[in-house]
Amino acid sequence: MKYYLIAGEASGDLHASNLMKVLLETDPEAEFRYMGGDLMQEVSGGMVMHYRETNYMMLDVLFHLRKIFRNIRLIKRDVLEWKPDVLIPVDYPGFNMRITRFASTKGIRVFYYISPKVWAWKQRRVKSLKLYVDRLFSILPFEVEFFSRFNMEVEYFGNPLVDHVESFREQFEGERGWRERHGLGDLPMVALLAGSRKKEIETTLPAMLVLAGERPDYQFVVAGAPSVSTSLYDQYLQGSNVKIVYNETYALLECAEAGLVTSGTATLEAALFELPQVVLYRTSRVAYAIAKRLIKINFISLVNLIYGKKLVEEVIQNKLAKRARHEFNRILDDQVYRKEMQEGYRVLKDGLGKRGVSHRIGQRMNELLNEEMK
Repeated sequence: MKYYLIAGEASGDLHASNLMKVLLETDPEAEFRYMGGDLMQEVSGGMVMHYRETNYMMLDVLFHLRKIFRNIRLIKRDVLEWKPDVLIPVDYPGFNMRITRFASTKGIRVFYYISPKVWAWKQRRVKSLKLYVDRLFSILPFEVEFFSRFNMEVEYFGNPLVDHVESFREQFEGERGWRERHGLGDLPMVALLAGSRKKEIETTLPAMLVLAGERPDYQFVVAGAPSVSTSLYDQYLQGSNVKIVYNETYALLECAEAGLVTSGTATLEAALFELPQVVLYRTSRVAYAIAKRLIKINFISLVNLIYGKKLVEEVIQNKLAKRARHEFNRILDDQVYRKEMQEGYRVLKDGLGKRGVSHRIGQRMNELLNEEMK
């Protein structure tokens, strides 16, 4: 069968690449075409566009509308010409909802993988999901109840990050070898996860570096995003003792004692490694003002949203370093507090399913497609 996938950011690239592997196992003759990233390209050829061409934060979108709409037209045209058996949009709703509606009206089945976060804002998208999506696959446990309020059934098999973390741990070389390979010495480490977008890094990394300069008893290491130019990191890290490693975020999370993490998928990944963390997030004043009016949730981190109450501290918007300082020192120095947070992580993990999530989702997609072909 022919599968057309659209992933618009690093986390989508990760999830989509693992789904592609499972689809190849269940359907050895599978053909892929996609907008995505390097991980998807490692699985199969067929890339139409790299996600870095469309990956902008909220306010940046306003300044790149012409390019974004040009990319949407390109993908629509390519989908129509290739005629896939199924379109699999992966999260990224601003872009993907437009492609979803287009594909559905052209008679192409749509399996939406990683539901748009309509519970946070733009609940009106639920109507479009019901109209244009044949199957909706969720990876967050509380979404099942949310969509049931709209008489909409979702497929939930757990969160595929569980698979990624367990798979990594099986093949990891060990902390000593990893440290030696990167010249990291013996000091305990703090992971700095400043995001995968240029604007995220520009707004959160400086605050992280301020805090790093106050704790010489720790080695601070940045998780370098593969889609970001090294020159961007260089301008912030030059002259500091902070190191950077690329494409090895899980190794860093495994070896670190604590983390400063930009809100996003990384907060949940840190939780799965039971890493005490402080969540930081900053955007423009205009974007923040808009978000405050539109977003209908009490938390911004996936950890707190899934846990159902505050487990990790979220420091948002202004004076990040100053406001995060107390909490950061607490997760480093207060052993009782660290253990309480880690116990909460274990409770959270229980709701994310057993290993094999990606396999179960891929099998279900293949099963549904075969049923419809009969």
